[in-house]
Amino acid sequence: MDTANGTLDEALERLHARGPEYRGYLSNHGPMAVEALARRGQAGTVHRWLDAYEARLEDVPSPRARISDGTWHEALGDPRRVTDWIAYFSRQVAVRPWREVLIEWWPRLLPGIAGAAAHPVIRVGHAVRTLLVEGEDAPRVAELAHALGYWAARHTLLPVSVRPSGGATPAEALAALPRATDPSGPPVERYQLLPGTPGWLRTAESLHVPTAPEAIRDELTALVRATTLHYGAYGHGDPVMLVHATTAPSAVLRVLPVLPHELWGRSFAVAWAASAAITAVYAADAPQPASPDASSMTPEEVFEEAALSGDAHAIKFVDTALDVAATSEDGDSRALSAALKAIRLIEKDD
Repeated sequence: MDTANGTLDEALERLHARGPEYRGYLSNHGPMAVEALARRGQAGTVHRWLDAYEARLEDVPSPRARISDGTWHEALGDPRRVTDWIAYFSRQVAVRPWREVLIEWWPRLLPGIAGAAAHPVIRVGHAVRTLLVEGEDAPRVAELAHALGYWAARHTLLPVSVRPSGGATPAEALAALPRATDPSGPPVERYQLLPGTPGWLRTAESLHVPTAPEAIRDELTALVRATTLHYGAYGHGDPVMLVHATTAPSAVLRVLPVLPHELWGRSFAVAWAASAAITAVYAADAPQPASPDASSMTPEEVFEEAALSGDAHAIKFVDTALDVAATSEDGDSRALSAALKAIRLIEKDD
C-alpha cells in the first residue's frame, strides 16, 4: 500500500472536514473508497477520485450536546447526534489506545449493525484494516473515531432477533433464504418486512455457529465468500444495495483479530443476520446467467476496472472480492468474475 507520501492520510483529513452523510441519509463512502484505492495500488488516483466525489458531500452537522460516559445511552441511534458522537470517540481515542476503545464499544454497537445499510460497520472495517496493516498515524486513528461515531448515531436493530442454532453452512443458508415480497423504500423500511416473510427467520437461524475461535473465523470467511459468489448470480436485483451483504461481513472479518475470542461467535452471528436481511430485501428472486469470465485477468486488472469506473460501491465490493480470490483454490476465478459483474451492473444501474 502506497502511503509513503501521505496520500491516504491527506485524503482522510479532507474527508473529516465533511459530514458522514449527504442528502439526508446517503452515506459518505469517501473514507472507505480511498482506503481501498490506496491499498490496492491505486494511490495515484485517490485525490483525483476525491476531487470528483467531494462535490456531493455536505458540511459537518452542528453539534447539539456533549455525550459523556454517563449519557451515551440516550444518544445511541440518534442520527441528529452524529457530530456529538464523533467528538465523543475522538476524545476517547485521544486518551486511550484505539484497540481498547474498539473492544469496549464493539458489543454495544454490534446489535445495531444494520443501521445506514451497514455502512458504519463497513467504514470501521476499512479503518481497522489500515491501523493493523499500515500503522497508527493520527488521521487513521481519527478515522476510526469518525466511523465509530457514525455507527453509534445510526445504530439500528433489525425488527426480529436472529439466533442461529442450526447446522447449515453459510452457502447453504444463503441459498435457501426466501425473499421479501415487493420490498420498496430505504433499508429501514424494507427490514420491517422480515418478520412477515415466510421462512426467513427459520432459514436465518439454520446457520451453524461453531464455538472454536479458528472455526468461527473460517465460517465468517466462508460467509464472505458465499455472499461474493451469490452476488454474481443475484446482484441484478439491486446492484448497489446488495453489495452490502458482502462488505458488511467482510468488515467484521477485518475487525476480528482485534477482538477477544469471546466476541467472535456473536460477531459472526450478527454479521450473518445483516447479510441475510440485506439479501432478503435486495437480491433478485431468480439468478441471471453466469458472471463475465475473469479467468484471463489478474486481480490487479480487475481492481483497475473498478477504479476506472469511479463508483465507490464497485470499488468496495471488488476490494472484498480480491480478498476472496486470494484464498480461492488455484484456477477458481469466480470471485473475480463476480467482481466484474458488479462493476458492469453498477455502471448500468447508474
